[in-house]
Amino acid sequence: MNIEIYCDESGLEALTRKDAHRFTAIGGIWMPADYRERFKETMNVIKEDFNIHGELKWNKVSPRFHDLYQTVLDYFFQTNELKFRTIIIEAVKVDNYTFNQKDAELGFYKFYYQLLHHWICDFNQYSIFLDLKVNRNKSRLSQLRDVLENANLTSKINQVQGLPSEQSLGIQLADILTGLTNAKFNNEVTSKAKKGLIEHIERNYLGEAIVPTPKWEEKFNVFMIDLQERW
Repeated sequence: MNIEIYCDESGLEALTRKDAHRFTAIGGIWMPADYRERFKETMNVIKEDFNIHGELKWNKVSPRFHDLYQTVLDYFFQTNELKFRTIIIEAVKVDNYTFNQKDAELGFYKFYYQLLHHWICDFNQYSIFLDLKVNRNKSRLSQLRDVLENANLTSKINQVQGLPSEQSLGIQLADILTGLTNAKFNNEVTSKAKKGLIEHIERNYLGEAIVPTPKWEEKFNVFMIDLQERW
């Protein structure tokens, strides 16, 4: 099967400024490649129904747009083809000095590896799209592709590519779910609209508060990495 993965981050500044947030999150949306066009059509219809022309982002959630984002979340949870996984990182425990040659950028992409590697299945092909950013080392994405392929010899990593988030509805959905999950873990939500969305999925889809899940949870997977064990 050909799989596409669309990724984004939340609270990234905490990896270099530890007092910014307690947690950083990196998340991704998994979907079959042959579902992409249907996904884009549905997301665009939702945006048209609410007369929205710009980018969808967790940081844009407000009372005015609450129903729009609830509709997007309902679509995700009611669609079997869409899956979400996020890695939650306790920023204060990240030690780039000891483990990453003092290189925070290298450490960041190691977390991306942890997000992706454990959900790559044998005999599938993967195209992976990350929110575009400027890296000091220009080969980071090609290195990530090579490391993932070397660690998954029976799978094919076709590409790891950066895309501007405004051009990718998959990355925008990853932004919403990653931002929502990280906001819950950081306990920083003051917006009534954002609280309402978190409570909506907890009550109607999860049946409990957002917490770390087992590896085998396929729809909404939350991986709290133990840096002492896995770093």
